[in-house]
Amino acid sequence: MTAKDYYKVLGVEKNASASDLKKAYRKLAMKYHPDRNQGDAAKDAEEKFKEAKEAYEMLSDAQKRAAYDQYG
Repeated sequence: MTAKDYYKVLGVEKNASASDLKKAYRKLAMKYHPDRNQGDAAKDAEEKFKEAKEAYEMLSDAQKRAAYDQYG
């Protein structure tokens, strides 16, 4: 398994605030949401949507984010 840089996934800096994280996640969620992407682009968009969701879940929780920052 390759380690993902959740900050890069969301396109934010490591010192991003909770509101910055939420804003970045919502932007990506709207862009890659399965209902908005049909046909050939749907599969790739679905993967990016799941990746963004995973990154936001990790970084929006203070304890998980601290552990991620410390251990990767």
